Amino acid sequence: MRTTEEETGEQIALQLVQLLHQGTSTDEFTQCMVEVEALPAALPGKSNLVEAVRMAMAVRNRLELLQQRESGMLAVIESAQELSSRLDLTSLLGAIVTRARKLLGSDLAWLSVHDPARDEFRVLVAQGAISPRVSDMVTLRGRGVAGVVMSTRLPFTTADYLHDTRFAHDAGLDDIFREDGIAALVGVPLLWEGEVIGLLFVADRYHRVHTTQSLSILCTLATHGAVALKNARDFEAVHAALAKADATRAELERHLRGIQAAADAHEQMTSLLARGASLSTLCQSVAQLLGGSLLVLDEAAQVISQGAATGYADLGAQGYEPHGARSAELANALRLSRQMGRSVQAYEEGDECCRVMPVIGGDDVLGSIALFHRGALEEVAVRTFERSSSVIGIVLLSQERMEAAKSRNASALLRTLVSPRQDAPAVLVNRAERLGLDLSQPLALLLVEMEGPGAGYAARHFRALASTERALVDEIDGVLVILCGAPRAFDLRQDVSSWARRNASAMHRGVLSRPAASPAEIPALYATLRRALGVLGRLGIQGQVLGQNELALYSALFETHDQASLSQFLDATIGPVIAHDGKRNAQLASTLLCYFDCNQNAKTTAQRLGIHVNTVRQRLATIEDMLGHWGNAARALEIHMALRLWSLIAPE
Repeated sequence: MRTTEEETGEQIALQLVQLLHQGTSTDEFTQCMVEVEALPAALPGKSNLVEAVRMAMAVRNRLELLQQRESGMLAVIESAQELSSRLDLTSLLGAIVTRARKLLGSDLAWLSVHDPARDEFRVLVAQGAISPRVSDMVTLRGRGVAGVVMSTRLPFTTADYLHDTRFAHDAGLDDIFREDGIAALVGVPLLWEGEVIGLLFVADRYHRVHTTQSLSILCTLATHGAVALKNARDFEAVHAALAKADATRAELERHLRGIQAAADAHEQMTSLLARGASLSTLCQSVAQLLGGSLLVLDEAAQVISQGAATGYADLGAQGYEPHGARSAELANALRLSRQMGRSVQAYEEGDECCRVMPVIGGDDVLGSIALFHRGALEEVAVRTFERSSSVIGIVLLSQERMEAAKSRNASALLRTLVSPRQDAPAVLVNRAERLGLDLSQPLALLLVEMEGPGAGYAARHFRALASTERALVDEIDGVLVILCGAPRAFDLRQDVSSWARRNASAMHRGVLSRPAASPAEIPALYATLRRALGVLGRLGIQGQVLGQNELALYSALFETHDQASLSQFLDATIGPVIAHDGKRNAQLASTLLCYFDCNQNAKTTAQRLGIHVNTVRQRLATIEDMLGHWGNAARALEIHMALRLWSLIAPE
């Protein structure tokens, strides 16, 4: 019969087969070993049973290892399939991190990418973390496990990260790991052509040692991650290159369109110029081409033509003033533009910009053009604007030559009349009659010096006015010269003075002659007025056009004096009175001048000044205390002359 021990042995053998079939854990096999070792030592075959249990445990371990390898290979295959099917980098790396975490049965996993510019690793994908700070981790070269893997290019594992002394710790990372409870950590490099381009990490919240098989599969997954990163970077580079190529092609097309537009604009302007188009037509055409508003200005910044594109609200052009708030900016921009030889943006107001360019004819500045536009101008448009200044310059120069041709006879006659070598009187009379000037009547000569727009510009301006018909106007040696009939001289003097104040401010001075009975007197009269202009300059007089009679005495006395000697004369003669008026505004000098002009009559002086006669006497007494008694005729003449001179040069 069979014994109970034999039956027990058979049962244990059957149990081992069942455990292997069910894939039972190691604990069940250990329990089985305990039961076998508990059998009686005299039981036949006990040693065989013990060996059978050990063999079963070995088979079980080999089966588990094979299963791990199969799972790892399956994860690698799935990762390879996704590598070839997915295009989204974040999604692909997320799948790799998920498989690494699942394969090793770890609590969390993440993948960091190397930033060469900053030389640091930044987390791109993270799973299983409790602390949100894990997703924002940044690791510097030489710190933590990343530093070890970066330097060795090999996997690195630690069972207790926070207490491991094999690497330099980063306090910030240690705080994050402590907050998330991370203990064990393994990191493998993402290698591409020997360069570490990223790191793959898996971590556990307990102390753990990973097998070589796990590290091998983790390295394979890391290789897939490196391929994904490299492909993504290559794709990004290709995409950027394609985008750059598209942008270059678009820029080339835009440039070609601009060249064609510039050629069309040049052809259009040339065609208009060849057909003899007017300045206004040309101005309108340029404005239409540039999509803005164009002003053509003369030397004095006065508008002589303008044009605007269809539908363009030309606010800046409509509000333009020759001496307005923006005149200084325009003048500076034009000065810079002439130095550079290119147009310059003068200013920007609101959404509208003003660009200017001088108009040059030969060596002279004929004027300028100002373009008002919105938005940035393309370079081709800027070149078209600059080219238009040359075309407009040709038109202005042509107009100027036509005007010069029309006035050539008048200019020649005027220069002949002021010259000491005049033609025969009969010839002069005939030439003057053809120009509407009667030389048999008394004549007047007006000379004006000016800065700003200049005498040539002023001559062109007054030649075009109806008020200077039957008059000769020209610029001679930098001075505006006008010869007209004596009855019209006063009105013409007023017109010239008013225009000069508006356009040349105070930077002008002039002299109007006495009537000349015949043309023979004009050369000497012209020479006298030229000397009088010099006296005005030495006196420092600006912004006035005076009569020759007003300057006669001073021309004779001070023609050879400079401004310093004249100032000394005034200071020595009436200096105390002028100084007193400057401090107290007592009007002593004007009272004394009026007193002399009224033949030293105090009552008449009071009436003219609108004050009481006693006030006049008090002022005269004060002046006498300062200057002394002027009862002597010579002394009175000297003081009167000084007061008249003071009234000429004193500011209004």
